[in-house]
Amino acid sequence: MKLLEGKVALITGAARGIGKAIAIKYASEGAHIAFTDLNVDENAEKTRAEIESYGVKSLAIASNAANFEESHAVVEQVVKEFGKIDILVNNAGITKDGLMMRMSEQQWDAVINVNLKSAFNFVHAVTPVMMRQRGGSIINMSSVVGVGGNAGQANYSASKAGMIGLTKSIAQELGSRGVRANAVAPGFIITEMTDKLPEDVKKQWAEQIPLRRGGKPEDVADVCTFLASELSSYVTGQVISVCGGMKM
Repeated sequence: MKLLEGKVALITGAARGIGKAIAIKYASEGAHIAFTDLNVDENAEKTRAEIESYGVKSLAIASNAANFEESHAVVEQVVKEFGKIDILVNNAGITKDGLMMRMSEQQWDAVINVNLKSAFNFVHAVTPVMMRQRGGSIINMSSVVGVGGNAGQANYSASKAGMIGLTKSIAQELGSRGVRANAVAPGFIITEMTDKLPEDVKKQWAEQIPLRRGGKPEDVADVCTFLASELSSYVTGQVISVCGGMKM
């Protein structure tokens, strides 16, 4: 039997990158997938086709995860379509980097809203569903910079540190109902976003990592699969770094 056979997963920001890798991995392990992105564009349609190639159902929803009402409507739609939600992955995220002296209020607000408020929105919406089911796994995408900070990324670091606080709090609140919550903290992962960096910068990053390479989205997806499955049934309130030893 596959690790996630018959489970229903809702993943935010999953048309590309790490979110897409998680969706594909979950589908390969037998989960039905609902995923959101700002637009259901060509990328989202390709992701949906890949998911369905594993013989599972999928639902692609255009939604602004930072909008409270839209997030609740998404959860209602997924429950109506699939009857339940076993796994929530809060993956939607953006960067708007800049040193503190030059960072605008708009840069700060945009990153906090998309990265952190979106997670609150979806956790808030899915909590009554999972409490009724007396079970579920919530996985919040943090970052190594949420653990250790990073110059030029005060907004991003704060949003990802907030994800850790949110995770630990809901783990304490929902544990008695059989609902688990954990955070994943990726390091330098090679995605479309990081792939645009100059080769010498990527090489410099790799040299700072004990495993001497950038991570793949699939490396993060594998850890998220562990956290979504019964293999982690006694794991909650934890932060797992997927960073090749970059932060210890």
